[in-house]
Amino acid sequence: MRISIVTPLFNEEDNAEHFYNALCAVIDEREEEFEIIFVDDGSRDRTPLILQALAAQDNRVTGLILARNFGHQLALTCGMDHATGDAVITMDGDMQHPPAMIPELLARWYEGYEVVQTVRLATENVGAFKKWTSALYYTCINSISKVHIVEGGSDFRLLDRKVLQSLLMFREHARFLRGIVSDIGYKQTYIEFTAPSRYAGESKFSLRKMLHFALDGITAYSRVPLRLAFYLGLLIGLVSLLLIGYVLLIKYYYAEAVPGWATLAVSVLMLGGIQLVFLGVIGEYIGRIFEEVKQRPLYWLRGTFHREAATEETDRRQTMQM
Repeated sequence: MRISIVTPLFNEEDNAEHFYNALCAVIDEREEEFEIIFVDDGSRDRTPLILQALAAQDNRVTGLILARNFGHQLALTCGMDHATGDAVITMDGDMQHPPAMIPELLARWYEGYEVVQTVRLATENVGAFKKWTSALYYTCINSISKVHIVEGGSDFRLLDRKVLQSLLMFREHARFLRGIVSDIGYKQTYIEFTAPSRYAGESKFSLRKMLHFALDGITAYSRVPLRLAFYLGLLIGLVSLLLIGYVLLIKYYYAEAVPGWATLAVSVLMLGGIQLVFLGVIGEYIGRIFEEVKQRPLYWLRGTFHREAATEETDRRQTMQM
């Protein structure tokens, strides 16, 4: 059996080699044949040079160097596109996805499961705000989407080859792999774990990226925001009719006009604000349609490192330095 390990990296010079050593300590004890695919997602530090060195010393290692930062989900997709194994394990390289869990993933696969998904029960040293917002997000998306996404689900998973082939038919740019995998079917199981702290450095998943990722999930699997705009419009229309009736009642039955400037101002501001919000919602969906219809490639590579290519590049650099 051949197993592919796919790991995206972005500015992980302090983690890459440590992760590789921890991974090798696990897979060297296994009988399966392994390939290790690192995807550098446009790093601005020494990460590509580290991958080049690893590829030069280990013929199991392939380094895919993206031309720029495309984001975690597209970097994972790039690695899966190039994976050749009978099963593919995707995991992050900051040690929050423990390599020691790989034998358990493989054991479930040998039992006949085609998707083995890990679920984080908790993450060490994570603040209350992130825990609360994460729980709120999963509650929200599961309440408005037909696809159920397990709270705490991560991109640390094993996919059988036939599942991977189905997954790779999904080529949308705004990718939410957790939703795609949950919706794709096949025989799935879950393994719970507590994620350790990062080995080194800080998370590159900023609040802005988290919000963008959350929006990708909602717009990819729910039309509820659009329907909400419709229903809220109906509700406001009904309230407006009642308000018109009230104004006419005061004018013709009590023979006095209601000054109403405050009511008018509040109504205009409320209606205007709601219209702008839902124009933004509609614009978000239209913008995503615009991105998809252009049919641009999901990513493109600046270079590839494997043992032969990395050795040739190292020799070339040494020759230039002489």
